[in-house]
Amino acid sequence: MASLKLAAYRLPPLPTIGEIIKLYNLKAEKQLSQNFLLDMRLTDKIIRQAGILKDMHVCEVGPGPGGLTRSILNAGAADLLVVEKDIRFIPGLQLLSEAAPGRMRIAHGDILTYRLDRVFPAHIAKTWEDVPPNLHIIGNLPFSVSTPLLIKWLEQMSNRSGPFMFGRTRLTLTFQKEVAERLTASKGSRQRSRLSVMAQYLCTVKKCFTIPGRAFVPKPDVDVGVVHFTPLAQPQIQQPFKLVERIVRNAFQFRRKHCRRGLEMLFPESQRQELSEQLLHSADVDPTLRPTELSISEFRALVDAYSRLCQEHEGLNDYEFREELRLKHKTKWAAGNSKEAHLQTTMEGHPNNGC
Repeated sequence: MASLKLAAYRLPPLPTIGEIIKLYNLKAEKQLSQNFLLDMRLTDKIIRQAGILKDMHVCEVGPGPGGLTRSILNAGAADLLVVEKDIRFIPGLQLLSEAAPGRMRIAHGDILTYRLDRVFPAHIAKTWEDVPPNLHIIGNLPFSVSTPLLIKWLEQMSNRSGPFMFGRTRLTLTFQKEVAERLTASKGSRQRSRLSVMAQYLCTVKKCFTIPGRAFVPKPDVDVGVVHFTPLAQPQIQQPFKLVERIVRNAFQFRRKHCRRGLEMLFPESQRQELSEQLLHSADVDPTLRPTELSISEFRALVDAYSRLCQEHEGLNDYEFREELRLKHKTKWAAGNSKEAHLQTTMEGHPNNGC
């Protein structure tokens, strides 16, 4: 019975994705890092990682010629919004929309600025502690946008804004294999990075499977990993996103050195030794650990300790060591120029000058 119901959602016969590409003379733009996935067995496999989509609201990011789009519609999504930046793909997507009347909406826009909080009905919203809402985000992301877009979504997840105003909206996305491995890397792994910590303190992150590069047209230089994200009901660090990102970014800027080396750059040079010692002592973190060896709970302790120091020392949260270094170099340069000008003036006034 269930298979009969799902069959009702199946699309009518349509040109293949390859035929759509030829029909509309679509070519992947290298500068947009576009790669088409034509094999419906693989697009169906990606969609299965998203779970049951029957009667779901779905947002697909960067549908391109519509390979994943077909699999989403065939899986029974009741309301599919596709957001596509490249206008060349719109006619082919309209063909799909006509084949699934009332089930597919097309938005021509940039997902980095598109307001997903405005395009789904309010009644699907769940409280954060409840089960995830009837909404899923799916995308075969261009490599150039995947990391900044994920960071944006993680911040919105933390703030419970954007698509996360509806609750713990799940995501199923593709990344370069190396990025997928970073996202899921555990403590002590060589792949452990800033991205690992930022994703894992907010989500359950699962690497589903790897797609070989040869499956894409044109073939990228790397393989592709499919990653599934489910936001946690209780984030592992209860502090503002920007504060967490500041600590994690500083810790990983010298990833091969002891964690103290990066963390001490959170503080002005005049207080650096004193406050970095306070931070590590208060957090009870071994200063000789590498950043890759720090657990989420140790990062939580560091962020909490840093937050307390910011309350005790006015202006600390706004400190940026690169700005202090820039001003230091500027002052040194100005002093050097002043000295040179003084010397030049002295030489010009010397009685033997020019003789």
